[in-house]
Amino acid sequence: MTFSEELWQEAEPIFEACYQHPFVQGIAKGQVDKEQLVHYVKQDFEYLNAMIQTKAFAMAKCTNREDMEMFNASIGFILNSEVHPHRNFCEVAGVQYEDLQGFPLAPTALNYINHMLIVSQTGTLGEAIAVSLPCPWIYLYIGERIIKDYEPEAAHPFYDWIRFYGAQEEPRMNAYINKMDFLAEGASEQERQKMKEHFILSCQYEYAFFDMAYKLEEWPTHQGTSLKPAF
Repeated sequence: MTFSEELWQEAEPIFEACYQHPFVQGIAKGQVDKEQLVHYVKQDFEYLNAMIQTKAFAMAKCTNREDMEMFNASIGFILNSEVHPHRNFCEVAGVQYEDLQGFPLAPTALNYINHMLIVSQTGTLGEAIAVSLPCPWIYLYIGERIIKDYEPEAAHPFYDWIRFYGAQEEPRMNAYINKMDFLAEGASEQERQKMKEHFILSCQYEYAFFDMAYKLEEWPTHQGTSLKPAF
């Protein structure tokens, strides 16, 4: 069994929980409140900024150009392509994407971002890949499941979002899975355990992120609402 297969075996219940979350099921059924869409985009814009930084920190650990290009391609994809699902949400909500950028982080988003940034700076390359892998993996899983279970047509309000994540000809995460499996083979048991812990915690944060959007999570008081990532 490969390391990624071990991770999948342990994390599958979290993947399933993400798919069954009412925010995700709302996407599948085309029924998400405007306020929830807006809150999600505000937080995900900042999250993706942190994902770019996470990949940049990981790229600094690479020792060959092939691996550097893997991270470079992902950074370019986030900057230039991953705006499309955000714009889909904004179109449905009737708001401008540019008006939802630069907002303070909600507690869950802040904690998730700090988790990724700390691991990508202080951990090994394998740890940096493991901590950032749940995001593309869970979104691929969700998109494919929605397409299979609901067969959305072009008139579906979230058709573009669903197809963006669920209709990938070649899953974008595969290069990272292959690299992580390779690194795990030569890693110590201690490093492998850290990689697994980082991965599982990120999976939990992915569920919490959907929950944050669904519940319109904010800080309990106005104090601390300008908090930004620790790194």
